[in-house]
Amino acid sequence: MGGLRLCRLGRPGRLMNIDVLLKDALAGSAQALARLISLVEDGDPEGQAVLRALHPRAGRAYLIGVTGPPGVGKSTLVDVWTASLRRGGKTVGVVAVDPSSPFTGGALLGDRVRMQDHSNDPGVFIRSMATRGHLGGLAPATADVAKVLDAVGYDMIFIETVGTGQAEVDVVGAGDTVVIVLVPGLGDAVQAMKAGIMEIGEAFVVNKADHGDADRTVAEITMLLQLNPDQGGWRPPVVKTVATSAQGTDDALAAIEAHRRFLVANGLLERRRRDRRRAEILRVVESKARDRALDLIRRGGRLDELLERVYRGELDPSTAADELLMESPRSTRSPRSKSPMRHKDE
Repeated sequence: MGGLRLCRLGRPGRLMNIDVLLKDALAGSAQALARLISLVEDGDPEGQAVLRALHPRAGRAYLIGVTGPPGVGKSTLVDVWTASLRRGGKTVGVVAVDPSSPFTGGALLGDRVRMQDHSNDPGVFIRSMATRGHLGGLAPATADVAKVLDAVGYDMIFIETVGTGQAEVDVVGAGDTVVIVLVPGLGDAVQAMKAGIMEIGEAFVVNKADHGDADRTVAEITMLLQLNPDQGGWRPPVVKTVATSAQGTDDALAAIEAHRRFLVANGLLERRRRDRRRAEILRVVESKARDRALDLIRRGGRLDELLERVYRGELDPSTAADELLMESPRSTRSPRSKSPMRHKDE
């Protein structure tokens, strides 16, 4: 695992070794895995060390994004699918993105109230994450948490997003297959189309199909799918389920597997994962570039001056930003850095 890295975890003054945590997590310790994920969620340098160490092991798991409006039964479906996959010998990780508590910023639902039947199963790991006010259903570190679960050996990973009904397209960047869950009688299909999530779905589930109007909802979704661009030859299936009694849930899981086989057979899975890595690199570049630019601007000292000029109408915000970005590097460059010559001891 490389050199020893120490980080603070738990009680003040308590030191834990990241290498030990990595070793224990890879050996199956749920406690060590939970601690590693906490480091990654916090976005600290220790979390980046965890991701660097685990990166070579990632890329084996199959990621399934599950999204849809609130109250459609996403968690129940994931619960039933997890049980089915476990019977088939697959290990399962679940990343459930929950609404944030307005007081603490933490996940409101939490791990303990989810999927209690799997709480003692070493082949299942469940992690709840808070959105912390971010739209799109995905917490900022969700993709990194999924990577950790992937790297420690989970075969299938569900990423269940909070059902805001809008901006759910974030899920497509984290899943190999995206499942949209709807229910009959509420006009969800039309609302989903308006929210822009219809076009990202590779499988559609009409849950609570025993409540009536299920066939009509299936027909409506099918019609809307015909208006969407072709997905490289894949036609998203629409499956009726009653998750509370496991009716149709195996058919829905079979639809996910059919999409996986389609991606593999056409070389699209590797392409999709390459695209995901590209997006990940660009996301990190954007974050680091923003942080560095803001640091240079703060050290340059011209922000307040330009703010006054913008406020007085002498300058527009875009021009002010251009001036800050152009002048900040010059104002912080040392005389030695201007020379193309480099000393041996530099």
